[in-house]
Amino acid sequence: MKKYYIIIGVIVIIQLIPMTKNQNGPETASIDKKYKVPEEVAVILKDACYDCHSNNTEYPWYTKIQPVGFWLNHHVNEGKEHLNFSEFLSYPATRQSKKLEEVVETIEEGEMPLASYTYFGLHKNAKLSEAQKQVLINWAKSVKSEIVIP
Repeated sequence: MKKYYIIIGVIVIIQLIPMTKNQNGPETASIDKKYKVPEEVAVILKDACYDCHSNNTEYPWYTKIQPVGFWLNHHVNEGKEHLNFSEFLSYPATRQSKKLEEVVETIEEGEMPLASYTYFGLHKNAKLSEAQKQVLINWAKSVKSEIVIP
């Protein structure tokens, strides 16, 4: 019985630990500052990509429950390490090109958006149709073709 009190106590205490959120980060090097992002693409990126791949995550209600919030925040930070559309223009041209190539590959292979992001009906707008996937793929290829590698 004592063991349960300890577990409940730990769960209550971790609720009091503040979580630094990924919100209101700089957008000065955002991909749309240089490359055309059509409205259709912008909507798809916002719904399916930006929570993990930008400096502005929209946090659902359940991130207020720890350790879920900590886990999701770690996931967001990991996603930003791989690709951050808010800081895209700060990447060297070769990295920009490579990242767009990876965008195409991960969408074609069904690796993005992550299945866990849309489990249980969560983030239902992020569940991309084949047409939406093709729009993103075509856009990424188009932007990649504009990148001048020295």
